[in-house]
Amino acid sequence: MTRLMQLTQRHPGFGVFVVGLGTMVVPFDSSVNVAFPHIVRAFALPIPAIQWVVISYTLTYAALMLVFGRVGDMIGYRRVFLAGTVFSTLAFVLCALARSYEALLAARFVQGVGAALTLSCGPALATGLFADADRSRILGWYTMAFGLGAVLGPVIAGQMVGQFGWQAVFWFRAPVALLAFVLAFGLPAGRGQEKQSFDALGAAWLIITISAMLAALNQLKAPEGGLGIAMAVVTVGAGGLFVRRQLRTPHPIIDMRYFRDPDFALVNIGHTLLNVAGFSVMLLAPFYLDRIGGLSVSMGGVALASSPLGIMLSAPLAGRWAAHVPPRRLAMVGACLMAGAQFAIGMAGVEPYIGPMCLAMFAQGFGLGLFQVAHFDIATVTIPRADRGVAGSLVMMTRTVGVVTGATVLMLTFQTLRASAAARGIPDTEAFLSGFQGAFRIAALLPLMVALVCGMRGWLRRSAR
Repeated sequence: MTRLMQLTQRHPGFGVFVVGLGTMVVPFDSSVNVAFPHIVRAFALPIPAIQWVVISYTLTYAALMLVFGRVGDMIGYRRVFLAGTVFSTLAFVLCALARSYEALLAARFVQGVGAALTLSCGPALATGLFADADRSRILGWYTMAFGLGAVLGPVIAGQMVGQFGWQAVFWFRAPVALLAFVLAFGLPAGRGQEKQSFDALGAAWLIITISAMLAALNQLKAPEGGLGIAMAVVTVGAGGLFVRRQLRTPHPIIDMRYFRDPDFALVNIGHTLLNVAGFSVMLLAPFYLDRIGGLSVSMGGVALASSPLGIMLSAPLAGRWAAHVPPRRLAMVGACLMAGAQFAIGMAGVEPYIGPMCLAMFAQGFGLGLFQVAHFDIATVTIPRADRGVAGSLVMMTRTVGVVTGATVLMLTFQTLRASAAARGIPDTEAFLSGFQGAFRIAALLPLMVALVCGMRGWLRRSAR
């Protein structure tokens, strides 16, 4: 342990590598998307049911991430990060050993806890190794590690699923998480604020709010809508109580006064909406590549990696550009690029032009990467250094809420448009394409709307950070 600490002190870049290694097991979950068709067939599921593999996992860490970020600010970031690697290792083993769909979903819940612990303090650990002047560059490298995991996930899955089954997308991550656990003992503990009280009631209201909101979204497809309405009421009520609590308690989970700044509120809303749209690739493209493209599992994994590859390559560039270009401008450029790419993917037809489609997916990821690094930069500047865990968690939470919302809303959009086309007597392949194209075109409106509002706020010409 002492040698690891000395190594990190002499070479802080090694510490960033360790944080990135532990973080990568989360975006490695893109490998599960490649296995979607295999999981559907293994458990004899209808296609819409696959969304629960995403929701049971991401809903969990979306609800817990901001809470764990606050815990990290209080007790030290390394402790929380270490707990995350332990939970993740256990969860991957449980997922791989699942013999029923229900057991898989339960194990995904455990995986969500591990992801929340790891992601909540990862950015704070990474930036804490360097001076504030290097913040944007380190956040760019951290985001690149996230993108690298998302790139390698589909590629690894494409090589392993065909030979070892869908369980391989969980088995290969267990030793990675375990290695991160061992190496993380060399990281600095992080400055804790143990004398501060933890707002348990506020944490409970936050968890209820996010969980009820995502449950309400999931119930949009229910014809009777009773449960969805009830969850919407719970969302509004619990959300109001959470905000009220945060404004009154001396040590809140997050100080809500930050959101009085319209630009700060906009970048958080924008990041959520961009991730709603962005998940369209990982949710729907696997089925297009499998059904229309006729690609093998391995080639499908390579093609699907185009979007996270864009994130991976744009992140360090954005971190470097942020020293000269205002982050708000980077965010707006990213939103514009992503909107155009979403529209381009939505043009995919019965003739599978895989090359142009991969190029569009790359551009989509590149735009999303620009926006995410800009969001990290804005959040860490706005929120004090002592609350760096909350700042990083806020960025990751808005991303996750967007992903979970996208998994529900985009699948609902796809199914509705597909069913509507089938009801008009359109053949099954064309009906599938109708749902696929429509879902992507509707998703493209979200980053376009964000870009327009950013433009109205003057983000292209504003030099203030």
